[in-house]
Amino acid sequence: RDAFLVSEGVKGTEALQRIYPGQIIRFVIKDKQFIKLQHIRNQLESSLVTATDQGYDVETIAKQPDISPRFADGSIENSLFYDASQAGLSDKMIMELAAIFGWDIDFVLDLRQGDRFNLVFEEKYLDGKLIGEGNILSAQFINQGETYTAIRYTDSEGNSSYYTPEGDSMRKAFLRSPVSFARISSSFKNRRKHPVLGLTRAHKGTDYAARTGTPIKAAGDGKIIWRGTKGGYGKAVIVQHGGNITTLYGHMNNYRRGQKSGSRVSQGDVIGYVGQTGLASGPHLHYEFRVNGVHKNPQTVKLPHAAPIAKAEKDNFFATAKESLAQLEQFKVTQLASASD
Repeated sequence: RDAFLVSEGVKGTEALQRIYPGQIIRFVIKDKQFIKLQHIRNQLESSLVTATDQGYDVETIAKQPDISPRFADGSIENSLFYDASQAGLSDKMIMELAAIFGWDIDFVLDLRQGDRFNLVFEEKYLDGKLIGEGNILSAQFINQGETYTAIRYTDSEGNSSYYTPEGDSMRKAFLRSPVSFARISSSFKNRRKHPVLGLTRAHKGTDYAARTGTPIKAAGDGKIIWRGTKGGYGKAVIVQHGGNITTLYGHMNNYRRGQKSGSRVSQGDVIGYVGQTGLASGPHLHYEFRVNGVHKNPQTVKLPHAAPIAKAEKDNFFATAKESLAQLEQFKVTQLASASD
């Protein structure tokens, strides 16, 4: 009875609305009467429910952690995941680093031994104890001799994104790869022997070998104009981006539920899962990029940038960028001095 009354009494609040394994619920019961309940969602957020003559009072408690910047750097000798992990980065932070530079660097195809990365990111402390990580504040990736630099900036409306020191968005209108960390099994070629048909003909897309069920992401914002079986492509999705660009995703095992032809999708939204339907010799994604109906090589086509920093934000941005770059350089100098001792 108490459980029912409390659950009814806290409706419309955050208390007890999302309960997960590992969270803590504490009770105060006196003379067999419910007095209080505390729901601890994590180390920073909790709710306190107190019984009153009028019902239940709900108090939301939010603690603010101390934020401290941390520097990490490393070089590529094996893979991004292995070497970044050796540099002390968590899986979550590695994925965020890859996401920031993922429009410029294909982390399957483009990485070379000797490439380097460095970054400054937030660590969260509560009562002097490390409890988690925050955002990447600035980062650099040196790939095949070219340096890419990203700076996090939050505008006057509270929107955060990453930009180059010149104010251009790190984000492009399209992802370079629609499958995270998959292996390219066949590139865009004018002549290729088809693995199933045995015929030699053009391969007008890129094949990404991955396990069945691997999520496939929309390469850019757009509208689904085809969702169904399409000849040798098997289960396929075609997305229209603006007036002249389409992307095709073939050999899917299945589609994402809740979408249909005509649905709007945003860049990075999951639209289906890797499979081997149609003319496929193994599980992989066949990905095509077309401009005005003409096939382009997805790995080399020049991708348009997203909008740069707004004019009204430029002064604040350049001040932030200057501070972030100075902080990054200072960490690098200190790390170098420490390594030489």
